[in-house]
Amino acid sequence: MVYGALDIGGTKIAGALVDTAGRLVARGQRATPARGSADELMAAVDAVLDELTAHPEWSGLSCLGIGSAGPVDTVTGSVSPVNIPSWRAFPLVERVRVHPGLPPGIRPVLVGDAVAMTAAEHWKGAARGVDNALCMVVSTGVGGGLVLNGSLHAGISGNAGHIGHITVEQDGPLCPCGARGCVERFASGTAIAAHALESGWAPPAGMAPTAAAVAASAREGDARALAAYDRAAKALAAGIAATITLVELDLVVIGGGVAQAGETLFGPLRRHLGGYAVLDFARDVPVVPAELALDAGLIGAAAAASAMTAGTPKTDGSAGTPTTGGSAATPTTAGTATTPTTAGTPAAAGRRARELPAAS
Repeated sequence: MVYGALDIGGTKIAGALVDTAGRLVARGQRATPARGSADELMAAVDAVLDELTAHPEWSGLSCLGIGSAGPVDTVTGSVSPVNIPSWRAFPLVERVRVHPGLPPGIRPVLVGDAVAMTAAEHWKGAARGVDNALCMVVSTGVGGGLVLNGSLHAGISGNAGHIGHITVEQDGPLCPCGARGCVERFASGTAIAAHALESGWAPPAGMAPTAAAVAASAREGDARALAAYDRAAKALAAGIAATITLVELDLVVIGGGVAQAGETLFGPLRRHLGGYAVLDFARDVPVVPAELALDAGLIGAAAAASAMTAGTPKTDGSAGTPTTGGSAATPTTAGTATTPTTAGTPAAAGRRARELPAAS
């Protein structure tokens, strides 16, 4: 038996077959034609599915999960990603469902991409065994998901924890979502590269002007590159501190392409967080890198989809005997999305979280 997964973002469309231990047994990927038409985007999704359906393990498919850039609407199965303009209320679940290679009776399960990453990190990654966590994807956009009282908390529409669109500067730049000063406008890879270029930075020879190139310059001591990452880290810290203060967290996990910068991001982030999270209950919450790197979205989409079957993976840190929970509208990994169950006491969770090492 395998779980199918799609991970749809502004840069890439990836797909995988994931076994019951959370390992990828097949993988496919296409670049996202983010400025293309709705049909061009769907053609890229279909191409990834075509690749997966040709794999011998496809015959053992039990479910298919889709993690998509958001906002998503898990009730209608539609998506309206901020960074994919041609998809507005796009019926993604239905379009995937009618792919000719999808076995009869399997209906795709939709979650936000950051919620998928959260499910993965709670099942197999840095947040396993932690009861209250924020898991973030910092990449082309900035998203997040929450684990509260030991359960994935996706919210009614599947968008809970969408930290990228918290305002951190009231008169800040206009965001494509329509608000001003969103975390994403400062901390996404796109924003980091744009700010560095505006300040006069130029990428190293042979490199495109991306956040990764900015990080490479920052590691060499380039002041403009360092300033771009410091600006991003400050916005992330403000959004994280607000979330910690609102719901009380034991751990923050950050993944995505920008997080690959390591201490170039995590160093100033921890420093700025110390200035924002000042109340006793909000202070000193560890911020660590995701353990599952760039495959977390796929593993998490599979985990969310498996909640519809008898093969649901636990996300309390154990492999265990799978249990069932949730619905297509509110996929969960331990209890319901809107009324999570308790899996341990907050005090115990805090002790576990604070034993984790700092980011390296």
